[in-house]
This record gives sequence, C-alpha cells and structure tokens, in this order.
Amino acid sequence: MNISGKIFIVTGASSGIGEVLSKKLAKKGAQIICASRNLEKLNRVVDEIEIQGGTAISIQTDITHIDQCQLLVEKTISRFGKLDALVLNAGISMWTPFESLNDIGFFRQLMETNYMGAVHCCHAALSHLKSSNGLIVNCSTGQALMGFPNHSGYAASKHALRGFLASLDIEMRGEIKFLDVIMGCIRGTGLRENAFGSNGEKLGKSKRDHTSESITIDDCTDSIIMGIERNKKVIYIPKKLRLIPFLNLFFKRFLNWKVSKAVDDRQD
Repeated sequence: MNISGKIFIVTGASSGIGEVLSKKLAKKGAQIICASRNLEKLNRVVDEIEIQGGTAISIQTDITHIDQCQLLVEKTISRFGKLDALVLNAGISMWTPFESLNDIGFFRQLMETNYMGAVHCCHAALSHLKSSNGLIVNCSTGQALMGFPNHSGYAASKHALRGFLASLDIEMRGEIKFLDVIMGCIRGTGLRENAFGSNGEKLGKSKRDHTSESITIDDCTDSIIMGIERNKKVIYIPKKLRLIPFLNLFFKRFLNWKVSKAVDDRQD
C-alpha cells in the first residue's frame, strides 16, 4: 500500500501504539481519524499531527457501543469520502492468575473491548473497505496464539478476535486485505499499567513492567508501517515470536515453561 493520501481510522489513538502510529502514518501523507474515549488526549494528538503538517481529526468513540462505531465511520465518510484502512488497536489487558481473582466481572469488559469493540468497527466499516479494496490491521499479541499465565481473559479475547478476522478474511475473498500484527512486550504502551488486577482495579506502574528483550514503541510502529507498505499478511514483533506456532505444535511443554518463567521474572 502507498500510504500517502490514504484514509486511516485508528482506534485507541489517544496514547501508546495508536498515538505513535497515527503520527507516523500522518507524516507519510495519510489522513488520520483518531478514535478513542478520551477526547482531550485525542485532540492533543491531532494538534501535534497538524503542527507537523499532517491531516487528522478526532472522533470520541467508545467502541463497545456499536452506534458509536457506526457514527465514527459515517463521520469519516462524510469528511473524506472514503475509508482505506481500519487499525484495530484499542484494547485492555489483565495481569493476575485466574484462581486469585476475587471477581471475574471484568472478563466481560475484556471481551466487550478487545473482541466486540473490534467486531463493531469491522461491521460499520466493511462496505466502505470493500469499495476501496482496503485494509484491516489487527494489533494483536503472541497471547492470541497460545495460552498465557496471568492473562486468561485477555488471551481469550485475542483468540476470539483472531478467529473472527481469519473467518472474515475467507469470506471477503481478497476484496479486503488483512494484516495480523503479533506483538510481544512493547515499551511505552501503558498496557500493563492499565491492566486489571485481582480486584478488578488497574495495576498502576511497576518496577518490572518490561524485560531487557522488550521492543521500543518506535521500533514496533515502524515495523507495522513496513508491514502495511509491503502488503504483509502477518508480522511478528519481535521476529522470534514466529516460532510460537511451531513450538506450540511440537514442543508445547517447553513453550509453556518458557512463558511461565518469563511471567515469573516480571512479577513485582
């Protein structure tokens, strides 16, 4: 895809990967619709894009509400006349063993945001993306490919979304392109800081949020843009994550030990 002149909706654009990706896409000439629940932060992102000479608008959107997703797409078409790409980036996580949970109520919120929120956006945007032979970018995770300790509800929501998009890809018969971005630990996203803990409250900052093997948000977003430009179907950030499907099939016990050790090493 030649990004210049293309119309991108980016969900979760008010911070983290969504914010940085929006700014970089705009620098390449894309016109960005920044969507999230936090209008104040969205407006700041848009202002920074415009200062750099880019084009962007902010649309406050709670993707758990299908009517707001429909309005997001309607406003996009009204302003720009088309839609070329939908970046499914908004998401929330968790960090606690299932047996330690006092209340599993937030599992519903994980599914409503990570899975149904993306489904709402796809349903609203589908006809317009077909018209432009457009692209859906799924900002996913290695936890969508396997089980993962302390992340049972998060992994479940990402498994669900991956299955949905794989099915949609078959149904579209090439009329829409799909890019699956499988990510590991990315520095600067705030994902763990805002993750649910055992009491259903945000974890907040931790001294050990990241390992020495984590990827910077700049390197991550550069890789996503490269994947878009090169029409990739799937990319792995870091590249070693491409081993997960093989290890999960042939060396599952070893893989489970590795991820358990990695989680243990990141405990507070």
